[in-house]
Amino acid sequence: MLKVTSMTSSAQHARPQKTQQAERPTAAELTAANINPRTGLATDYLNHFNEAIMLLDMIPDMPECAEDFLIWQPLSYREHFAASNFKARDLAILAYEQSDATVRAEFDNITGAMTSILTAVGTAMREAQQDRTRIKLAEQATGWVRPLATLAGGIIHGSRSEAEADIDCIMTQDLK
Repeated sequence: MLKVTSMTSSAQHARPQKTQQAERPTAAELTAANINPRTGLATDYLNHFNEAIMLLDMIPDMPECAEDFLIWQPLSYREHFAASNFKARDLAILAYEQSDATVRAEFDNITGAMTSILTAVGTAMREAQQDRTRIKLAEQATGWVRPLATLAGGIIHGSRSEAEADIDCIMTQDLK
């Protein structure tokens, strides 16, 4: 038992060192993996929310799709990639963890709001007795979540001012 405790203790001490020593991925590595090199975020995570939006969009025409929506489960960025078949999932998690804390906090606030809305709508749909109530909930939810997904996408791609700064930098370089 003492030996196991000792190994566990050393393994615990080794883990933070490995994380601290993790090298920053290059812009080329991130780009090749469909991760924005400026923000360290990947749009693949938005597929998780787009799936819920798509299911909600179907409910007005096919109310039975509410059952499919109710299967949807919230996932954090890390959970999404850990469970996904995304070929660069470890890189996506590492880049997220190394991303600018302010950008990550803004992104997490928006995705947290989407998760809260979708979870609350799911709870309300489970309690609803009539299809027309579920339809109204679905329509309202998509009206709230879709713009937030667009904002989250904007954060992933970087702000307009950063893009303008990149263009200015390119335009002021000597062309040879």
